Amino acid sequence: MQEQDYILFEDYLSGNLDTTEIVAFENRLQNDFEFKDAFEVYKSTSKFLENHIENEEKAETFKTNLETVSSKYFAKEEASKSRLKGINPWYYSLAAAAILVIGFFFTQQFSNPVYEDYANYGTISLTVRGTQSEVLSKAETAFNNHNYKEAEIYFSQILKTDTNNMELQLYKAVSLVELSNYTEADTLFNSIIKSPSVYKNKAIWYLALSKLKQGDNTACINTLKTLPEDSEDYNEAQKLIKKLK
Repeated sequence: MQEQDYILFEDYLSGNLDTTEIVAFENRLQNDFEFKDAFEVYKSTSKFLENHIENEEKAETFKTNLETVSSKYFAKEEASKSRLKGINPWYYSLAAAAILVIGFFFTQQFSNPVYEDYANYGTISLTVRGTQSEVLSKAETAFNNHNYKEAEIYFSQILKTDTNNMELQLYKAVSLVELSNYTEADTLFNSIIKSPSVYKNKAIWYLALSKLKQGDNTACINTLKTLPEDSEDYNEAQKLIKKLK
């Protein structure tokens, strides 16, 4: 199974899927044998953890034990295969899946969220604007290659003449966060948020991530709470709020 499948399992069990997503998920359960079995393992494992792990101290102890068990399991897997040839190979996959699911569960539930977990800005494609096309292309390339120092320089150059371009302001602010220039970045985000721009919700999400990178969890939570329900980042924001509380 892929990591996104386990995220989907958790979203389903936590009630974070919308109606369309629930229908698609349950249809897949009916038609995908492997997917259904992996989900049953995940559900059983999650229930076990909910019933037996009462606080963070116990969680850390259990996590340490899990790492030891996992290490021993995979180190001895080949030896076990030669000794237990009569057992259906499916059980090996099931055992490995159970261990991986528990490990994934801990990563999601007990690790402290960090900026790098959420700072996925994807690939941007900027609108060409006449004589600025060359610089704009350089800005786009630099940003997509994670060369934020150059990207910020190009964005600043273009914004000298295209001062009201909210899209460029947004990506300049992101570049500034990556460069740890938080004051200027947050000022830009707040300016976009106060405008009627279509980039307003993205600015709220990115501002929250800026606060997360700065280690200001309270400000991060307060910012996330202002994100409207129709925002594409709303569900992710709710999960982050729960982890930070």
